[in-house]
Amino acid sequence: MYEELKYWYLRDHKLFWTLSMSQIKQLCIITGFKKAKKGDIIYFSSSDLPRVFLLKKGNIKIVSVDEDGNETIKDIIQKGDLFGELELDSDRNSNEYAKALTDDIIICSFLMSDFENLLLQNPSLALSYTKFVGLKMKRIKNSYANLMSKDAKTRLLTFLKDWAEKDGKKDGKKEGNRIIIENYLTQTDIAQIICTSRQTATLLLNELEENGLMHYGRKEIIIEDISKL
Repeated sequence: MYEELKYWYLRDHKLFWTLSMSQIKQLCIITGFKKAKKGDIIYFSSSDLPRVFLLKKGNIKIVSVDEDGNETIKDIIQKGDLFGELELDSDRNSNEYAKALTDDIIICSFLMSDFENLLLQNPSLALSYTKFVGLKMKRIKNSYANLMSKDAKTRLLTFLKDWAEKDGKKDGKKEGNRIIIENYLTQTDIAQIICTSRQTATLLLNELEENGLMHYGRKEIIIEDISKL
């Protein structure tokens, strides 16, 4: 059953569209399959067997840890995204880990050595992978640029707009630009993402709520009018 699931998980991902049915089936042989629940640690960058991961379902956060033990959320991984040793020759001294933010996490993974061989055997896949990773790295670079050049409130508003664009759903019960986001982030998570203290993040969220722009709840975030953020 797992082999069949892995086949369809890989077949549906745009990265592998250039592969034939037989190639996908061969790929399933080297593919690991894992389920996880909220709070589970998916991987550590210090692992002796580095892997490339594909998230089929759920949301995961990538947390970077500095020498003093301070944690910063480096990225939020969503359905269809890749994470792990994406650059293949990445710095093995980096210190980060991936943690499940939601229940019902489903992941496929490849040993980095197996994945490198796969790319060598399939030039079209290697090209697709290079483009995929390039766009991802560009997004992370833009995110860092945003952190460096804007104040905490602007960073929060930018993050909320991006989150609403990716995960938000228009409220069908109301006219206008009311957006509802299923909330899988704590205020501490949000603070880490925008690189500020939890107290500052809480104050800014409360300010938005007091001004009638949004409501932050444990299960959902409601943005009353996305055009006004």
